[in-house]
Amino acid sequence: METYNGWKNRATWNVALWIENDYGLYSTARSYVQTAKRNGMRVSYGKFLDYAGLRNARTPDGFKYDGKQLDRKALREMLEEM
Repeated sequence: METYNGWKNRATWNVALWIENDYGLYSTARSYVQTAKRNGMRVSYGKFLDYAGLRNARTPDGFKYDGKQLDRKALREMLEEM
């Protein structure tokens, strides 16, 4: 299986890139993860989207944060590592 820069596909890579490298998104992601863990909740990429208000939003490169082609498991794992 071919990957894109270590991610399942270009869309997943691009979304992860923006979350990890945009200061506002990164701060929001860290806040979500800390809140979830403090409240004994499982970290979820879908819940992060709601927390950050990213449903139906796109990265500046045009990829949907809630696109169907995204590897949500990998994105959840990325969040858990923050």
